[in-house]
Amino acid sequence: MKLLSNQQRLHQVNTGQLFDNYRTALAHAASYTYAMRWKTVRNTEYLFRDRDRRGNGTSLGPRSAQTEDLLAAFTAGRGAAKERLHLIREKIEEQARLNKALRLNRVPRVVARVLRELDQAGLHDSFTVIGTQALYGYEAAAGAHFLLELLASGDVDLLFDTRQRMTVVSEKLDGNGLLGLLKKADKTFECVRENGFRAANAGQFMVDLVIAPRGLSVAENITFAESDLVATDVPGLQWLLNSPKLDAVAVDEEGWPAPMRVPDPRAFALHKAWLSGLLTREPVKKPRDLDQARAVARLVQVEMPHLPFESTLTSLHGDVRKMLPMLLR
Repeated sequence: MKLLSNQQRLHQVNTGQLFDNYRTALAHAASYTYAMRWKTVRNTEYLFRDRDRRGNGTSLGPRSAQTEDLLAAFTAGRGAAKERLHLIREKIEEQARLNKALRLNRVPRVVARVLRELDQAGLHDSFTVIGTQALYGYEAAAGAHFLLELLASGDVDLLFDTRQRMTVVSEKLDGNGLLGLLKKADKTFECVRENGFRAANAGQFMVDLVIAPRGLSVAENITFAESDLVATDVPGLQWLLNSPKLDAVAVDEEGWPAPMRVPDPRAFALHKAWLSGLLTREPVKKPRDLDQARAVARLVQVEMPHLPFESTLTSLHGDVRKMLPMLLR
């Protein structure tokens, strides 16, 4: 583990602040996505506000001084929102060049693009990044870099919170499902197999949709559209699902911000240590699990003293909490 210099920390913070402004500007510009226009009905002009791509919308009343003022205000507001978003994007591009020069660029670009698409769709809080890719979130939050050998991975696991309403999530995905969102990030993503939990792009980077076990009485598949990914249950993920979450803005390979929602680092470390001791865990993965667990635990102790391990997380099973002495040697 290598701690960031003061200059690197400054630009890490600046990147997060810029992205917060970008999120706000993006949401404001999105409110002007659909047009406001005049529509003639029975020889009378009405001001009409579209609400979707199919031309559905709402009438705001017949043409008058008031509706003309509404249209003028909408047009001016739309232009101002577009200009503000353009200026903030330019600032982020400038910051991205600095981030690359300072070697802050860490997150694989395909992971960052997926996370930005989830964020833009309003689904940042619905999916938690778990597994190896979560380490980038802990780096960004603590101001340090792990050894690259701990970070190398050809996939990202997205843990979906099944307590959220499926219909709301599906609507935010525009009816195209999670696969449709992945294709926005990289058009080459396809499901590895029909009704499977994994998608892969042309470079064979994989995205897995996973959920915590729901009990034998729950049989409904978790999927967001036809021909979409179908989530798979993974034992032990209920502890990560129920743990507190950490939101961080990491930096991708292009220097751009990448919003990440990850489990509490203490829960991550304890869970990884628990995985390393499972008889059913693939032997090739166990040493790396333990190394990642110890690296995150060390990061928490050194850079996150406000998260004491001694205040054991109540969301974790006793067998997981028993791994604590192994981590704090």
